[in-house]
Amino acid sequence: MLTQTAQRNDAIRRAAPATRSVAPVAVTATERRPLDETMHLMGATMSYPRNTEIFGENEPADYLYRVVSGSVRTYKILSDGRRQIGGFYLPGDIFGLEFSDEHTLSAEAITDTKVQVIKRSAIDALAGRNAAIARELFTLTGHELQRVQERIMLLVKSAQERVAGFLLEMADRGAAGNSVELPMSRQDIADYLGLTIETVSRTLSGLETAAAIEVPTSRRIVLRNRSALNRLNS
Repeated sequence: MLTQTAQRNDAIRRAAPATRSVAPVAVTATERRPLDETMHLMGATMSYPRNTEIFGENEPADYLYRVVSGSVRTYKILSDGRRQIGGFYLPGDIFGLEFSDEHTLSAEAITDTKVQVIKRSAIDALAGRNAAIARELFTLTGHELQRVQERIMLLVKSAQERVAGFLLEMADRGAAGNSVELPMSRQDIADYLGLTIETVSRTLSGLETAAAIEVPTSRRIVLRNRSALNRLNS
């Protein structure tokens, strides 16, 4: 019987466009994201229902992933059973990039999600021939290192500073200006920021009372005073 990992890999192989899997992609100067174009042409599109695992910790990091729709969280279960979320990935984001041959975190769909999947070896081979793709991989690696540094800095921040920084981050990554649509739950936010769900809820209520934000629904937050949030996040 195939393991869950083997079943996923077999599904990816079957979904991949066989006629495109080894062909190099010509990238024109007008394309802003050559890696996106490469994954679109050469990758397989996979669907994952909400809360479904995409890959597991310590599994071979053989593939690179790009969110087409939905949202993804990466996480690690600590020795005491607590969950630490490493990052959230939204449409257009690429994840699964590792510095070793195995995944250091698990990944699962937050909502019903579609991702494009491509063999890491194919991307590595293209990067050796295509400077634009090599530069984008270098930039992605830099972003992942920055993410790690920011996670370390969270340890010295107060709960209010952590929540304010998170809201600003999500607003900057979205396309709705000061209106933030959150695909993740309060528990997800708590596990990302290293707080309890009670602390997250209490902090959001405090920011709303201070007129820094408005919370029309549990998944929608409006930033009413970015200056105040930026001061907290500085």
